[in-house]
Amino acid sequence: MRIAYDRTKCQGHGRCYALAPELFDADDEGYAVVRTTGPVPPELEKAAALAVDNCPEYAIELVPD
Repeated sequence: MRIAYDRTKCQGHGRCYALAPELFDADDEGYAVVRTTGPVPPELEKAAALAVDNCPEYAIELVPD
């Protein structure tokens, strides 16, 4: 699975990078930045799902490869 991120929906709440810092970072304005461009490593799939489930703006999705 891969992370799909819609920057236009992000409001900078920071839950994704607080819950999954291995997969997300923040830019200078506090908006999310996805740290991986490829498939989510199996050991980080739960963290990715947690970030998706906690995004109040639905800016993050997990999509199949």
